[in-house]
Amino acid sequence: MTRALTAAACALALAGGGDAVAQTPAAAPSDPGAAQSQYYTPKLPTVTTPMRAEVLTATSFRDPESGTVYRLYGVDACELSQTAALGRQDWPCGVVATAWLVSATLNKWITCTPIRVEGTTQVARCATSDYPDVAAEMLKAGLALTTRDAADQLIPTYRQVEADARKAFRGLWGSQFQMPWDFRAARKPAP
Repeated sequence: MTRALTAAACALALAGGGDAVAQTPAAAPSDPGAAQSQYYTPKLPTVTTPMRAEVLTATSFRDPESGTVYRLYGVDACELSQTAALGRQDWPCGVVATAWLVSATLNKWITCTPIRVEGTTQVARCATSDYPDVAAEMLKAGLALTTRDAADQLIPTYRQVEADARKAFRGLWGSQFQMPWDFRAARKPAP
């Protein structure tokens, strides 16, 4: 009998990956909910089912099957009609940033971890097989900026990645450009 208990304890320890402590059955609790409270279950982040992306803007896309719209958490980018100037030559920074997102997601499965909902849009951190964090890669390429919204500034590495791109004059940082939020505000119709 002792040998069977030892084998059972080893099997439990190996299966659970935990400590090799023999577990004995607990006495039946007087409260039916108490038995479940004995065990800790970590709350894992909700990750979407892998999907394809239909790019809408430089920082947003739609899942064509469900119709859900996602916006990349923590970053902002040039509007589609926005340009930047490199020396005397203008270049379409909004088109380039949007094309980068298309290239990063085209024919790739993408998964997202939703952070919050804004209206009908899921603000999320997203990944593909090539990019473990799509927003960070856009920052690294200098095609996105960290947002000025305090709710989207919770990832300190984003600031560092942006600073590295700025020091290396990558993407927008090698050009003269208007901040995307200022560009949008200047084109907003007066009430």
